[in-house]
This record gives sequence, structure tokens and C-alpha cells, in this order.
Amino acid sequence: MSDSPRCPLTDLAVAYLPRLAEVTSEPGLAAAVDQHAAAVCDALVPAQRGPEGRTVRREELADYVRGFTHGLTEAEWAEPAGHDFVTLRLTAVCWLIREHDLLDA
Repeated sequence: MSDSPRCPLTDLAVAYLPRLAEVTSEPGLAAAVDQHAAAVCDALVPAQRGPEGRTVRREELADYVRGFTHGLTEAEWAEPAGHDFVTLRLTAVCWLIREHDLLDA
């Protein structure tokens, strides 16, 4: 992940948004990403629920990504060829970015 001063969602989307294409072709992968997206939403505070469910705000998701990727940097995580917890979590964040149109926010 880059240490750029801009919103971390932009860098994350560039790196992981293409993985969403894999999700549509693999039901098990889609279920895993959905579970990770729900876990991310649960981790965001304050939880704001509207008539259509959880409202994901760009600022809260960006803060989550900063903390998550900081931990990855400290752990010296390297992206594997397949899918691990981290790639599923980051792909789920990209799903949230896309679904909530957070790059244009």
C-alpha cells in the first residue's frame, strides 16, 4: 500500500477493485467477501442505519483502511497468489467502495 497523503480508498481501489470480477464467478468467494464486508461495516463507528440499512461513510472507511493497512505494514505482509484473510478483507472494502460510490464522494 502506498503512503500517499490522499484518501487511502483510491489506492486500495486501484489495487483490489479488479478482484471483484473474480467474486462474480465464484459463489464461495462471493460469500466470503460478503461476510468480510459485513464485518467491516460492524467495525465502523458510529453505526448509522437508515431505512435501507447501514450507511457507510467515506471518512470512516478511510480511517478503517488506514489502520488495517498500517498493521499490514508492521507485520510485513506480502500479498499471496490466491486469497487469504487480508485479500478477502481488502476486496470486501473495495466492494463497499463501489456499492456506496465512495470514490466520487
